Amino acid sequence: TISADVEDVLYQIHQLELAARQKMKEIDRGAAETAVQHHFKDILKTCEGNGEICLYLNEMQADILDQIQDFTSPIDSEEQIDLRRYEVNLLVDNSQTEGAPVILEPNPTYHGLLGRLEYEMNQGYLYTHFTNIKCGALHWANGGYLILNAHTLFKNPDAWEGLKRALKEKKILVQTSTRMGQGEALAKSLDPEPIPLNVKVLMLGSLSLYYNLYERDEEFRTLFKVRADFDSTMPRTPENEQEYAIFIASRCHEENLRHFAAEAVAKVIEHGSRMADHQDKLSARFGLVADLVREASFWAGENGHDLVTAADVQQALDERVYRANRAEELTYEYFLKETIFIATEGAVIGQVNGLSVMDTGDYTFGQPGRITARAFMGDDGITHIERETEMSGPIHDKGVLTLMGYMGGTYGQQFPLTFNASITFEQTYGGVEGDSASSTELYALLSSLGRLPVRQGVAVTGSVNQRGEIQPIGGVNQKIEGFFHLCRERGLTGEQGVIIPAANVDNLMLREEVVTAVIENRFHIWAVKHVDEGIEILTGVPAGQRREDGTYPENTVHHAVQTRLLALAEQFHKFGENQDT
Repeated sequence: TISADVEDVLYQIHQLELAARQKMKEIDRGAAETAVQHHFKDILKTCEGNGEICLYLNEMQADILDQIQDFTSPIDSEEQIDLRRYEVNLLVDNSQTEGAPVILEPNPTYHGLLGRLEYEMNQGYLYTHFTNIKCGALHWANGGYLILNAHTLFKNPDAWEGLKRALKEKKILVQTSTRMGQGEALAKSLDPEPIPLNVKVLMLGSLSLYYNLYERDEEFRTLFKVRADFDSTMPRTPENEQEYAIFIASRCHEENLRHFAAEAVAKVIEHGSRMADHQDKLSARFGLVADLVREASFWAGENGHDLVTAADVQQALDERVYRANRAEELTYEYFLKETIFIATEGAVIGQVNGLSVMDTGDYTFGQPGRITARAFMGDDGITHIERETEMSGPIHDKGVLTLMGYMGGTYGQQFPLTFNASITFEQTYGGVEGDSASSTELYALLSSLGRLPVRQGVAVTGSVNQRGEIQPIGGVNQKIEGFFHLCRERGLTGEQGVIIPAANVDNLMLREEVVTAVIENRFHIWAVKHVDEGIEILTGVPAGQRREDGTYPENTVHHAVQTRLLALAEQFHKFGENQDT
């Protein structure tokens, strides 16, 4: 029939159109292949040996030929051809990096370390694309080193867990964020392929944090096996002094500062030893040294100097003190107005000037404090008021208990010690901690028991053991300078000074005005190894050596103390017998 013939003809036309379209596709594909083939061949030659890149390029070439129609648009159409699928999302470019990359990550959040997947908003829906994959610090450091601040890292627990997972699995996995804003619907997402990871992670933190992690996190022990302790000081050798000079010169060159004269370099090196609190060491806190270099250069400019001089360095140090010593000035104002009682002349029984260090953060200073002792009849032994009122710490309490050991070993071998003694830090209303005043407390006790006046122009610091040996303490420079400050304001008499442990002599790095006063005999520093040496300086009376019978020579400190202790014991027992009758 005619209708059947028409259908047959239409079918044949349709088949011819399909064949023609297929032929046109083949022609287009052939033409396109001819156009792009040599480009891909050139690129593939440069990537020989890298199978993944070659595979990607071959698949890309096949996809271009399969989707050739995407590269054409209707005539007069303003629509841009979307070629994003063929873009390369270059996460990291180390082409200009020499050697292994070294990355310092200041803010180690989860996405800051492992990367993130960003989204775009379109008509209320979120969608993403592989070009929205953003790298993290681990990507930048891959093949090299990543440096993290441990304290900052542990403020982000998710970051720590993500870092451990990446290091254990040796791959970086960029995960989709699960946090979506209200009213936002996730239209589509991606599951990026993990990236192989080969990195060395260096975490910087305190020793206490290391031990805490080592004890509580077993994975930490496995992942971070190498520990390196860095000291804040280094030996003061000619080589290291030269390194200091080189460091100063490099700062001046790189920051366009005024260069330092030799005397100024020497002044900075001296300050480095002061920061280290040791004559044979230098501070390795180069950030603080660099700050001093910058400040000294500034003051040299203010003073019209082309080169930085020692005076400019000293002015920079003085200005630092001036900016930070308000608390010190107020304290010494109380001393000078005698609101806080501290004597610097005369002699008093049972009263000794102790020394302490106050820390205000970026500035520390020493200050004297009056320590008194009163001995009387009884059998309670030594009572420390701060200990009884719970104003003292355990280290201080240990020092107080040590005094009774010394008293028993020195005076209690022939008869039992039966006495009462009260010791306190006068006008102290805060907590007391540390044992650096234990020798001072012992001197006050011996003075009270022996009824021997103590020179008030002498201050004391140092801890003591049960054998009477004077042990080293901290902050010796600040303590000496603190008492010198008060004596200078009141007027140096030539009789004033400080008793320190002999073991602290190497720690002396005093200010120039103190050193000058000592050289001119206007101020004194006595270094002692034993209580006997210190009590002789304080009282002017020989300490005395024990005889074979356990007694001490007359007109000595120990004889006076032993005689008083025996009298107190006899009076106490006699008083008890009278009470019984």
